[in-house]
Amino acid sequence: MEHYYLNRKYKDRLFRFIFSDKGNLLQLYNAINDSHYNNPDDLVITTIDDVVYMGMKNDLSFIIDDIMSLYEHQSTYSPNLPLRGLFYFSAMYRNYIEPMKQKLYTDSPLRIPFPVYLVFYNGSMEEPERKEILLSDLFIQNGKGMQPALECTALLLNINVGHNQKLMEKCRILKEYAQFIHTIRSKISVGLPFQEAVETAVEDCISKNILSEILRKNKAEVIDMILTEYDENEFREFLKEDSWKKGHEAGIQTGIREIIRTFSELQLPKEQLLEKLTNSFSLSVEEAEEYIEKYSKL
Repeated sequence: MEHYYLNRKYKDRLFRFIFSDKGNLLQLYNAINDSHYNNPDDLVITTIDDVVYMGMKNDLSFIIDDIMSLYEHQSTYSPNLPLRGLFYFSAMYRNYIEPMKQKLYTDSPLRIPFPVYLVFYNGSMEEPERKEILLSDLFIQNGKGMQPALECTALLLNINVGHNQKLMEKCRILKEYAQFIHTIRSKISVGLPFQEAVETAVEDCISKNILSEILRKNKAEVIDMILTEYDENEFREFLKEDSWKKGHEAGIQTGIREIIRTFSELQLPKEQLLEKLTNSFSLSVEEAEEYIEKYSKL
């Protein structure tokens, strides 16, 4: 198999690379907003390539229908995302009003696009489908009950495989991106070295028509992006947490089954069994009933 050598100077990211295509970006915007725009040129790209803070670039920003959207991809969660968003929006609005900055000092309101900040998360930590992260949560509280002069809200969307499925079905390219990352993790889980896992995942996804056009045309570039963007430990941490979660769930199932078997052998009242299950495993009565019916047949 041909090997591609890592170019550490390459700073783009796969998510940005994919959605820098206006057609793909419009598909994602429509999926999120239940809109039906069909002309990619309706998007006015406002991404500022030289906005860098702590080594992180602005992924994608654009204006459509008087909405200024900032889309970021993250493989690590940070409560500081809204603070970074504040910096980005400040720079984007400054660029936006530059041609009419003199109006800042008039008595007429200067209309500016409505801000929306979305973070597409596919890291190893367990996160909910959707989660709001607020800038105000970072403020030092002075105890005087004052309202903060600033707020910035980042909406985190979990795009790991199995999450936000309605969104994934509406946006094919986002779903395939998630499947591609999941395929790399699956390769690592069976013991492949990181670079080999990435390379074989690329080949597998091409054969399964997952991001196939992008991967086929930009194979070496995509491999470099993945090797640069992700740390092998991040993938292994994901697998470790996933294995623990599955083991924990399996242990719970085993415990429930053993309790049901014991109560059955001792012919103890069902009411006592229900109480034991609901208290020991935080189950509802309905859930406990389902387990009793399931494991009593074994």
